[in-house]
Amino acid sequence: MSGFKFSIVKKLKSALGRAGVLNTPHGKIETPAFVVVGTKATVKALTPEQVSSLEAEVVLANTYHLYLQPGAEIVRKAGGLGKFMNWTGPTITDSGGFQVFSLGAAFGQKVSKISKEGPGGYSSILQNTRIPNETREGRGEIGEKEKEEKAGRLAKIDDDGVTFKSHIDGGEHRFTPESSIKIQKDLGADIIFAFDECTSPHASYAYQKEAMDRTHRWAQRSLSSHLAVSPPSEPNGTEQALFGIVQGGRFEDLRRESAKIIGGMDFDGFGIGGSFDKEDMHNAVGWVNKILPEEKPRHLLGIGEPADLFGGVENGADLFDCVAPTRMARNGTLYTKNGRISISNAQFRNGLAPIDEGCGCYTCKNFTRAYVAHLFRAREMLGATLGSIHNLYFIVNLVKKIRQSILDGNFSEFKEKFLGRYYK
Repeated sequence: MSGFKFSIVKKLKSALGRAGVLNTPHGKIETPAFVVVGTKATVKALTPEQVSSLEAEVVLANTYHLYLQPGAEIVRKAGGLGKFMNWTGPTITDSGGFQVFSLGAAFGQKVSKISKEGPGGYSSILQNTRIPNETREGRGEIGEKEKEEKAGRLAKIDDDGVTFKSHIDGGEHRFTPESSIKIQKDLGADIIFAFDECTSPHASYAYQKEAMDRTHRWAQRSLSSHLAVSPPSEPNGTEQALFGIVQGGRFEDLRRESAKIIGGMDFDGFGIGGSFDKEDMHNAVGWVNKILPEEKPRHLLGIGEPADLFGGVENGADLFDCVAPTRMARNGTLYTKNGRISISNAQFRNGLAPIDEGCGCYTCKNFTRAYVAHLFRAREMLGATLGSIHNLYFIVNLVKKIRQSILDGNFSEFKEKFLGRYYK
């Protein structure tokens, strides 16, 4: 498509990482890049101008939430996502697949898509749940239907699609690959995703295989639906690129199989989704990217921890998104070169230095730790704004520095220096 092009500028010599440029109808994205999350067509606590001032290039919104509020038709009539939220740069929408996880296996369970336990470990989501005898090289079968009945989930999966129960009014809503694509076309983002099933990191091998196969079928249906209304007839005159999503959980053979199948379809780029084991996540990204077509961009979905950004880049990921920077900021957890700090702690009440010495963000240039600590302790809304400005600037510009280190040929040195200080 004429408005969408990806080119690789420079590669790492001894790894899969690369620096590139992704051109979209609403501007270029210099990769690797961190994608700022604006779930409901807004980056919480920030104006679009503030987001732009952080040197952010692209914003991602959530298809499921925008479908519920205000409705995709309203966004379409407003001229598409960018015009609706007054963001002039590139935009991305997910498919609703993450809500299959967050409103399904993870609902009410305090479980993340990244397991902090070792391979095969099970968290509290599985407590008090019967696990049958071990099968398939020691991997436990989990009893998905039994857990679903106990969990009171808001998402129920079948081979055709997913039925969601709205957390707003309790109404039922049906998502299929075809409806997800239709909604995303109405939203009009530059990059959209195929509908997929994002799985729990604690699901059994058997269920990960079942979900992966279902995701592959949904990917083909998403692609067919997308191509049926291809440019120049896209809503709001916007050409859209469709990314397929690789699944397979924490299992190497499944990840490789998914990369081969999804990579063989005619997508414009790829997402790497689903669940991971924390210890093997970087390896898993590498398994996938050794197989996916090199000439197309890859988006590692829902990842934003500094070590994971370095690991993702090193293993060939081009784009990242995560709600963590703003979510943590609203709770008073802020990034510094020396690791995270909780600004509400007593030690910062009298601190007259900026949050992070040498940081170029608006918050650090104009306010002290003491002032920001005061805002949070007084429950003033400005605290969330100033914290979010800082955290997003920190992460967006960290990825920019990673990109520059690739161009300068000193990625390994920069990685070692940064992580050695951040995690000391």
